[in-house]
Formats: sequence, structure tokens, C-alpha cells
Amino acid sequence: MLHKMKAFLKEKDMCVLATCLGGKPHCSLMAYVTDDAGEVVYMTTLKDTQKYMNLKENPQVSLLIDNRERMDISRDRTCALTVSGSYFPPMDPQEKKSILSKISQKHSHLAQLVNDPRAEVLCIRIESFLLLEGALDAHFERVS
Repeated sequence: MLHKMKAFLKEKDMCVLATCLGGKPHCSLMAYVTDDAGEVVYMTTLKDTQKYMNLKENPQVSLLIDNRERMDISRDRTCALTVSGSYFPPMDPQEKKSILSKISQKHSHLAQLVNDPRAEVLCIRIESFLLLEGALDAHFERVS
């Protein structure tokens, strides 16, 4: 099941990022890329955003990825993947540059954001997956 969850994560490229600070949740629609193993998610944002400020104080996040855009399946077969994880910054400027390049290649519409000097990379280390297939079929996997 873990393989299926990682494949779903890598197949998609948009998610809802949920952060929280002081008991106040904040959600953002985000474009993303993953590492080859499907264990780290990379996104970008500006330093002065609410999500970035939240992550600096509370690194715990939740991501929601789904397939509701597929018109060939009925709603009772919609899949939703909840990813729990924690934020960490890139190791060094070269890693940041490499990740921004990967994001830019996958999401050309983000070129202006990626090239902004205030752009920061959000690295999310995945801790667990919860896959819902329809309303009742749920599968949980912890990532070691």
C-alpha cells in the first residue's frame, strides 16, 4: 500500500498545504514536486507569506492531494491522500537552487515566483500517509 500511496503522490503535482500557528489553521493551494523516493515534497513561497511564517514557528504540516479533477470516475471512487510531515529548510544554497530549478521545470507558470529573490523552498519530510478510496476505504502507512 505504501508503494501505491507514493505513486499517487508522485503522479499529482498540486496540493492543499495546511499550516497552523497559535491554534489558527491556514490553508494554501500549492504546486509541488517530490524527491525520487516519494518521501520529501518540495514547494516554494515568498518569505513574507503567512504559510512561511507559520512554518518557521511550527514545522508540522498536512497536505491534501486528490483526484477529483478526473472526469472518468464517479464521486464515490474519488481518492484523497492526506500527507503528514514536517518542514525543514534546504541544506545549502546549491540545494535550494537545484530544487527551484526542478519546480520551475515542472511548473513553468511559477517562473516569476521561482526567480524572485525572496523565494524560499519548503522541504516537507513525509511522516505518514492516509489514503481514502471513496468514503469508507481508508489505509494508513507510517514512513520510516
